[in-house]
Amino acid sequence: GKEVVLANAIIAILTIGGQQLFSFFTFSCPCHVGQNLIYGLAFLGVPALILLVVGYALNNQTWRLVTRKSSLQEEITPNWLLQCKLICFVFCSITGRALVAPVTWLAVTLINGSFYVCAMSEYVSVSYYGANPNVTASERRKILAAFPCSQLVPPELIRARDEVILLLRYQSQVAGWLLIAVVVITVFLSYCLASCFSPLSFLHFRYWSSYVHNEQELFDEATDQHSRLYAMQHVRKFFGFVPGSENIKEIRIPSLREWQAISGLAFLKRVDEEHYDYSLLHDWALKESADEKYLKTDEDP
Repeated sequence: GKEVVLANAIIAILTIGGQQLFSFFTFSCPCHVGQNLIYGLAFLGVPALILLVVGYALNNQTWRLVTRKSSLQEEITPNWLLQCKLICFVFCSITGRALVAPVTWLAVTLINGSFYVCAMSEYVSVSYYGANPNVTASERRKILAAFPCSQLVPPELIRARDEVILLLRYQSQVAGWLLIAVVVITVFLSYCLASCFSPLSFLHFRYWSSYVHNEQELFDEATDQHSRLYAMQHVRKFFGFVPGSENIKEIRIPSLREWQAISGLAFLKRVDEEHYDYSLLHDWALKESADEKYLKTDEDP
């Protein structure tokens, strides 16, 4: 839907901005044999990998899939095939969303060319001008490895250096545009295939998307209100009044034992096969009977 497209566009724009800042402030090619490749590929691939992991982690569908009980083992009916298809569909959907940022990073980085030039300079096969033709392979790699750093290049090799940089930028930018083309075509074909195999018509699919969006919004609102009302019962039992109430006549004085019972680290605690205690205060409110130690309040001046 429109929300997905807008979210993907925002992610892509933020990734592009982050890449430009990252390149400007942190990237500095070592211009040394054996280090250029590791340094360049690290700057090219590690941020993309981090963005991919973050993309998975920030998607709610990921945690729904991870925390889903393995009902495939419990299914005796032939629905297990449908379950597998559903899991594959959800996983592909999650992966598609998670790939937006890393693919954008790779594409922009390749089009920029700086990381690729640093990584591949020493492996270029060129005849550079004004150089001694009798240099050894190791000396040649050392000379080429220094090309990304213009200040390290001798004057007689400036022309050769410019040739190598232009060649590598050409390769990097072509790879970047090819990556963009492959991604665009893949996304287009995926939408086409999804539409072809979808049991819903175009308008029905739009209605379904709208329903799912509205259901999630309403569910989130109900979750917030329900949890607030549920927590309010436990807070009222502990303090003797509901927060925000007017004309409070009395308040409850918790004992030292009760303060200790609700203090500490709170872990999700299973009460029975169907219910959990969500906090220490929740556990106390369900198990303990509150004493009658109340203090009258005098609100009149």
